[in-house]
Amino acid sequence: MLLKKLGIAALAAFLFASLSFTVQAQTTGAAKPTTINGHPAWIMQGNIYEVNVRQYTPEGTFKAFAKSLPRLKAMGVQTLWFMPINPISKLDRKGVLGSYYAIANYTAINPEYGTLADWQSLVKQCHEMGFKVIVDWVANHTGADHYWLNTHPDFYVQDSVTHKALSPFDWTDARKLNYNKPALCDSMIASMEFWLNKSHIDGYRCDVASEVPAAFWSKCIAKLRKHGNIFMLGEADVAWLHKAGFDATYTWTDFAMMKQVAKGERKASALDTTFNRLDTSFPKNALRMFFTSNHDENTWNKADYGTMPGKSHAPFAVLTQTVKHSVPLIYSGQEEPFLDSLSFFYKDTITFGKYARAGFYSKLLALRKSNEALSAEASMIRLKSSSDDQVFAYLREMNGKKVLVVLNLSKEPAKATLSNASITGKAIELFSNASVDLKASQSFSLPAWGYKVYSY
Repeated sequence: MLLKKLGIAALAAFLFASLSFTVQAQTTGAAKPTTINGHPAWIMQGNIYEVNVRQYTPEGTFKAFAKSLPRLKAMGVQTLWFMPINPISKLDRKGVLGSYYAIANYTAINPEYGTLADWQSLVKQCHEMGFKVIVDWVANHTGADHYWLNTHPDFYVQDSVTHKALSPFDWTDARKLNYNKPALCDSMIASMEFWLNKSHIDGYRCDVASEVPAAFWSKCIAKLRKHGNIFMLGEADVAWLHKAGFDATYTWTDFAMMKQVAKGERKASALDTTFNRLDTSFPKNALRMFFTSNHDENTWNKADYGTMPGKSHAPFAVLTQTVKHSVPLIYSGQEEPFLDSLSFFYKDTITFGKYARAGFYSKLLALRKSNEALSAEASMIRLKSSSDDQVFAYLREMNGKKVLVVLNLSKEPAKATLSNASITGKAIELFSNASVDLKASQSFSLPAWGYKVYSY
């Protein structure tokens, strides 16, 4: 009947159009977006693991670190952030080995870690195993004997009397760069492009990013993104970095509040203040790196073994992994846990062997990867309870998937009732693997520093 009504030519056209539509629909349906809300899609349910190469192994080299890749992959680590890989200045050096952040040459490898070939081989291995790789970048200052001090002294902020390059803050081993000089801006961008070309890294973590002008970052990041779908993390807790092109910034304010809650100085509900700040002061789609430790906090402030000691660490770690906008960080040794500070200027090797927290992190990272409700852009409803002074609870949701998080952020046992129809449903508790049928009015009993994570 169709052939008689349409004619052979018309039927052929109809079938071709139908086939084209089907192929297009299938292609569209199968294609995964490369960006979401302007960010690399791969980071939205991802995570970051900070690698302190110097302290990671007795050898302190790229090759020695590579032996840990299978373990980190099994734990669920996705993005590896390597602290600065560049040579360290010797002039005015602090301690025996100097600061990682006193760079002597932006386009060379720290010989302590290995060679350029070693680095390229490591990145290649990481990529083959499914990791993403970002590198720490120090754009605000160089070390005290960077060769630019001789070849381009005008690249530096100079004393008006002596015309000598000045140190930023009290960092006497560093010299402050002057971004009023267009040639410096071009040279810095070229140096960053060097590593994208030479080793095909996936982005940068930029040290003290807010000390570098927004105009530079806007120009720089636009050029870097021509090389690929890179991720940019700025070390600062300020909103304007997002407008300059950064994907994520630090949650220093949130972390400071977490430390106060951990000490019992503030109630659990005090965290609402920091999340309200995120909602009112930052762009809607801003990503934020939540953490319980990093190299600065560990070295100078005893995180996390001093700031969130013992059992108090776990609920805050759960929070960093499950709140809205979060791209969570794990620092080298936290999975052990290594309960000591790592020296900044000396060799101070992490002792691995027990991996007592690895299973804990593995469960959280696997849930982040598998449940869309923990994607950075998923919604979050703050749930009030009958014990808000102790209990911090919230529901994440996206595309029909849900994750309910209930945290006791106190040193005393807590009993709390949540009354919200949104939590209703059959769910599985992450750490016990128990199946539960959650009601609209649900009671929870949590031990000191206890936590529950339900997925459904």
